[in-house]
Amino acid sequence: MPALPPLLAKLRWWWWLAGVLLLGAVAAGLLVRGRVPTEAATAVAAPLVRTLQFSARVATLSRVEVGPTVTGRVARVLVREGEQVRAGQLLVQLEDDEARAALAQAVASERQAQARLAGLRSTVRSTSAAQLGQAEATLANAQAELRRAEQLVAQGFVSASRADDARRAVEVARAQRDAAAAQSQASSERGADLQAQQAQIEATQAATEAARVRVAQARIVAPADAKVLARSVEPGQIVQPGKPLLGLALAGPTQVLALVDERFLQQLRVGQVAGIVADAYPQQRLAARVLTIAPEVDPAKGAVEVRLALAEAPPEFLREDMTLSVEVVTGERARALVVPASAVRPVAGGAGEQVLLAAQGRAVARPVRTGLRTLDAVEVLDGLREGEAVLLAPGLAAGDRVRVHAVPWAPARSGSSAAAAVGPGVDPLRTTGEALRR
Repeated sequence: MPALPPLLAKLRWWWWLAGVLLLGAVAAGLLVRGRVPTEAATAVAAPLVRTLQFSARVATLSRVEVGPTVTGRVARVLVREGEQVRAGQLLVQLEDDEARAALAQAVASERQAQARLAGLRSTVRSTSAAQLGQAEATLANAQAELRRAEQLVAQGFVSASRADDARRAVEVARAQRDAAAAQSQASSERGADLQAQQAQIEATQAATEAARVRVAQARIVAPADAKVLARSVEPGQIVQPGKPLLGLALAGPTQVLALVDERFLQQLRVGQVAGIVADAYPQQRLAARVLTIAPEVDPAKGAVEVRLALAEAPPEFLREDMTLSVEVVTGERARALVVPASAVRPVAGGAGEQVLLAAQGRAVARPVRTGLRTLDAVEVLDGLREGEAVLLAPGLAAGDRVRVHAVPWAPARSGSSAAAAVGPGVDPLRTTGEALRR
């Protein structure tokens, strides 16, 4: 066979090389056909902090409303809203002229009764004693006269009628003596006269005390050290029992009150540290601790009441019912193996959790045991090593062909479980963590 010209031979070689490259491209296309582009993140060891963020409000230990117990006209109002008052301090004075006049009359009646008692104890008692002595002397004299008359009758000097007259005189004297003794007994400390007068004095004393109470009822005073929150009374106003005139916040430790969604109850513990900022003063962060967690859940709101105590004395800007943003640290790890929260998925049937890794171009499931969770990260306790890449595609399944694309990732410094506050004036979907996160 004759040899090909050099130009044809060179072209033949190029056609052969082009065919090989084409076959290689077709083979490569077949290999990558069906592979899903998938992002992957590396498991890293890092500090992990879980926080729960919710809205709250300032609340004092106790509030009271004070008002009158009698109907009357207001003479003076001695306090203003925001003023600090001491226990027993006069807050509102009602007109009390009539009550004071009744008190003066009752005091006078009491003094009159006491004077009468003193007279009984002196004049009447001495008079009764004198009468008793006279009656006893008269009786003794009559008895002596009876003895002489009986002797004379026995000797025959006088008739028997003389003795009968003497006996009647003795009986009369004895009756007079008994009456005087009874009168003297009545005038003694345990006697009926003094007892009756003592009862009269007690009645006047009770009337005096009742009059003093009516005078005191015209004075509305602070039940304890407190701060005036509300004032709804002015001088000249007619007030009635049961109508509150002033609202007071009793002195005591300032607390922070929140209603937290019951879904997050398992994360909360008494004593957990927290950071608090007032929405009006976002640059001033306050330290606090969880003080109490209510033992019951509000069935209407599906929330539990949580109270927090400030670590230090409250600043001046804190006011009653002020809205606050709270961040409670509910879990913390100094060093943990963490992966993105989107990488952890439940095992079919609910028996544990797993992550997907890439092996020979396919997604492979691996069971893991997890620990602390935040919004963007999950702690892996077992089943994964640091540096291994986990797949992030949510719809991916084990066995799917994948084409991995690594993405940079690092856990946030702090995460939030959710905005967990509920209740009047609070949006349960509101996230307050941005103001708290440093």
